[in-house]
Amino acid sequence: MAATKTLLAALMAAGLLAACSNTDENAAATGAGGASAAGGAIRPGSQEDLVANVGDRVFFDTDSSSVRGDQRPVLERQAAWLRTNAAVQVMVEGHADERGTREYNLALGQRRANAARDLLVAGGTSGARITTISYGKDRPDALGSSEDSWARNRRAVTVVR
Repeated sequence: MAATKTLLAALMAAGLLAACSNTDENAAATGAGGASAAGGAIRPGSQEDLVANVGDRVFFDTDSSSVRGDQRPVLERQAAWLRTNAAVQVMVEGHADERGTREYNLALGQRRANAARDLLVAGGTSGARITTISYGKDRPDALGSSEDSWARNRRAVTVVR
């Protein structure tokens, strides 16, 4: 009887391990993993393409909607990417950290989204292809009340629609 229980436990453990394995074959079949199931390549013009090859976000200083000099190259790459992918429309989301009132942060997030949009338009993207929205402090990227968290939340994110 004890041998049967041991054998049964070993078979169950082996079954669990097999179910948890994530080989490349399993990932492609289920759509799991970092690459797409269609040949392992990222589809051009997709959000994944933007993130992987260009970057989808720029960061701002505290209480500022001016795009920092070190962030401008990201928007320049985004504008070039949008020129290459002429059919793509995007939304620029403006975000703020948790400090300040909801109304203040919504307005600040909108100014940040507009500042990013303006640089994309200046880089040759038609304004008709870009919408903006502010989430203020309602959708933080990083939780916490530290300078690191706040810095990650002061951002504008470009999202393929």
